[in-house]
Amino acid sequence: MTLRQQPDTAKGVIFVSLEDETGVVQVIAWRSLREAQRQELLNARLLAVHGAWQREGELRSLVAERLEDLTPMLGRLATVSRDFR
Repeated sequence: MTLRQQPDTAKGVIFVSLEDETGVVQVIAWRSLREAQRQELLNARLLAVHGAWQREGELRSLVAERLEDLTPMLGRLATVSRDFR
């Protein structure tokens, strides 16, 4: 996970940017999912997102339906957060 944003104008929606070796995908997490899976959303270092693709023109996003914390798969691999404040 590279970035989480919750703009004041988003009415509880969280936008998550996920990055791998192929690029970045924007994930939309509605308020109900955020409330049901808060721990996964905020604490996972390796996050799987199950959902449906949404396309509007050239913009493509993944609307999250279920989150899965895959952090245990990292084992003892050291990961460093890049928190910009």
